[in-house]
Amino acid sequence: MIIKHQLGLIGYPLTHSFSKKYFGEKFKQEEIAGYNYELFPIPTIEDLPKLIAAHPNLLGLNITIPYKQAALPYLDIISEEAQKVGAVNTIKFHNGKLKGYNTDVYGFEISLRKLLATAETPLHQLNALVLGTGGAAKAVTYVLDKLQIKAQLVSRSKKKGQITYQDIDAVCMQNHQIIVNTTPLGMSPNIDNAPDLPYKHLSYQHFLYDLVYNPEVTKFLQMGLNNNSKIMNGLEMLYLQAEKSWSIWTKEG
Repeated sequence: MIIKHQLGLIGYPLTHSFSKKYFGEKFKQEEIAGYNYELFPIPTIEDLPKLIAAHPNLLGLNITIPYKQAALPYLDIISEEAQKVGAVNTIKFHNGKLKGYNTDVYGFEISLRKLLATAETPLHQLNALVLGTGGAAKAVTYVLDKLQIKAQLVSRSKKKGQITYQDIDAVCMQNHQIIVNTTPLGMSPNIDNAPDLPYKHLSYQHFLYDLVYNPEVTKFLQMGLNNNSKIMNGLEMLYLQAEKSWSIWTKEG
């Protein structure tokens, strides 16, 4: 097969990625010819120009940990939404220019709305804890702000506007009905790991969302189930953001 358009994923490491399999199956099932999707594990973002030079037929890239913010200086154009988020996960190569987008926003919003569909309280009266402060957390907080859900960032170290895991007590848990894990804690093969939370204070009023999708039910989500909380993993978000990326690469200018 002649590869007219090369697509791929950059990040480091990439052992946990589903993207290559997803797009490979999509091309086969939908009989899409001339496209190929590969994993490009680059140890440093400074290797991006070299990667681009080595693949002149690159049409687009997805970006994962740890480069969603680090890739910004290498782009010629950044979509308005990605600028507001402060992170990108999709690049389109067009007329010699690199344009960055954030399709995590699209995927997270649609899947989160589905999770919260049974909430008894209006969304704007809910509060959320966002575990982690990386590029994925930026997309999550952007969506929460859009939905008028007040978000509190949680980090391992004290920084302005953030609390630490040690700050989370029974009252904090009770006041934050939504908890979103944007960290890799609990991802296979380290399935016994979970964010350090007082899980005993969870209840049926809580909604736990884990961006990790492998395993399907992380220890974080299992602790939610054990306390009658509603849960969702990141798989649907991945499918949605992948399809949005495909649309950008093939349809948008």
